[in-house]
Amino acid sequence: MSVRTSPEVPALGLALLAGLLQAWSVAWPWAWPWLPWLHRGQPAGWLQVVSMAVAVALLAASPSGRALVMRALAFAVAWLAGVFWWLFISMHVYGGLAAPLAVLAVGLLALFLALDYVALAWVWWRWRPAAAWAAALAWAAAWTLAELARGVLWSGFPWGATGYAHIEGLGALAPWLGVYGVGGLAAWLAAWLALARRAARVTALLLALLLCGWPGGGAWLQQRLPDATQPAGELPVRLLQGAIAQDDKFDPERGIAQALRWYGQALLEALQEPRLAGGLVVAPETAIPLLPQDVDPAYWRALAQAVAQGRTAVLMGLPLGSFSAGYTNSVVGWRPGVDPAGADPALALASYRYDKHHLVPFGEFVPPGFRWFVDLMVMPMGDFTRGALPQAPLGWAGQRIAPHVCYEDLFGEELAAAFADADRAPTVLVNVSNIAWFGDGVAIDQHRGIARMRALELGRPMLRATNTGATAAIDHRGRVLAELPRGQRGVLDATVSARQGLTPYARWAARWGLWPVALAALLAGVGAGLLGGRRQAGP
Repeated sequence: MSVRTSPEVPALGLALLAGLLQAWSVAWPWAWPWLPWLHRGQPAGWLQVVSMAVAVALLAASPSGRALVMRALAFAVAWLAGVFWWLFISMHVYGGLAAPLAVLAVGLLALFLALDYVALAWVWWRWRPAAAWAAALAWAAAWTLAELARGVLWSGFPWGATGYAHIEGLGALAPWLGVYGVGGLAAWLAAWLALARRAARVTALLLALLLCGWPGGGAWLQQRLPDATQPAGELPVRLLQGAIAQDDKFDPERGIAQALRWYGQALLEALQEPRLAGGLVVAPETAIPLLPQDVDPAYWRALAQAVAQGRTAVLMGLPLGSFSAGYTNSVVGWRPGVDPAGADPALALASYRYDKHHLVPFGEFVPPGFRWFVDLMVMPMGDFTRGALPQAPLGWAGQRIAPHVCYEDLFGEELAAAFADADRAPTVLVNVSNIAWFGDGVAIDQHRGIARMRALELGRPMLRATNTGATAAIDHRGRVLAELPRGQRGVLDATVSARQGLTPYARWAARWGLWPVALAALLAGVGAGLLGGRRQAGP
């Protein structure tokens, strides 16, 4: 008696593999010497195009609507879970959630977020045009709309959007198109590769290799595109990385005492550094994991007085607030010339303050109906108060320095809100983060890529001060100028070129958010359907 394998099993297996490869294309997770073209932590745009092309071919050949849904679901869930599997670490290792429940939570999140992609894949399969070029354009439109839905609905969770795989290639177009436009262009290229006839497929493959595979493709493209921004002076910076283990961070005898001692000393040393005169020192998110009023007032007074008497500004991530007033995840700043003598230690921080606007669900606020899930963990969570959008940058040394906190750099359209007025737009961006919640893995590399994309979109240098990595200085073209080794305590000295002027992306995103991308995708999809000819559902 022979056992027959369902014909769908190989297709589902291939869809799962394609999804995993697309996840790994955002930041390759391993160092394999025998694969020299895949570098650990780096994006691989060509791999994203190839993996999506496989998925498109599988979906186009689906024999039924049920098969289409299963294939699309396998691809999308594998891709999404493969991108943010490290949420398991925060929930299980640091949150104390049982491993099976943590795995289930990651899987259910991936399944929920995959539904947008499955729905739009079904619409594409059911009504895709007959002409290959039009079917490819319709796929790109559907994919872009699904990406937008994931990035906006339910407070938005756009981590791992496919555009991030193309920082070093098609990312050169980010100052015009943004990450979603870049991802849509890559989706069109992948679909064209999957659906076109032989001659056109060769052309698509050559384009993919040139713009997504060749290491110099992005530089070649950037050289042929005008730069919409101009230099606005140099800013010497020092970025601090305390490398305090996450399991020690809130321990009074280990993490807190260690943070107070090391960051205090590192800041005072930086303020005496001649190279940093007219510059900036940045400490990461919740560098001191205590409310200011819970720290010896002499600590803040010594720091504020050292800044007031020096020539260097300081930004530091701190929690602020009280039980009665509410809490904020904030960045506070000190500028030379502001004398805090006699001031309350908490108010001495008011030289500059930024409050995080886009809060993390389950980490900084609890979505309605999910308190039971949060109560299963032992992580220090709560409902924080949301800051305004936009908020004024720190004015210092002729620059407008705009901080944001960790997860906020996923939302380029929200950062762009500060660019509505070119004369008041930031000249330097600063991100303070603590990715130690997610271990020493690919989440660090993915977050570096997110910061590089924001630098490209907005045409501004990006400074990143983190607890364990990636602490880095990035120029306005998304190139990493300098970076500290992850997980190691240290300081990073760099000089960045501030920029002024607005990229096309900054102009339209500041005024209309993501609506131009959504409208362009809708028009492309409708146009492809009208001009590409009709065909029946099915392969």
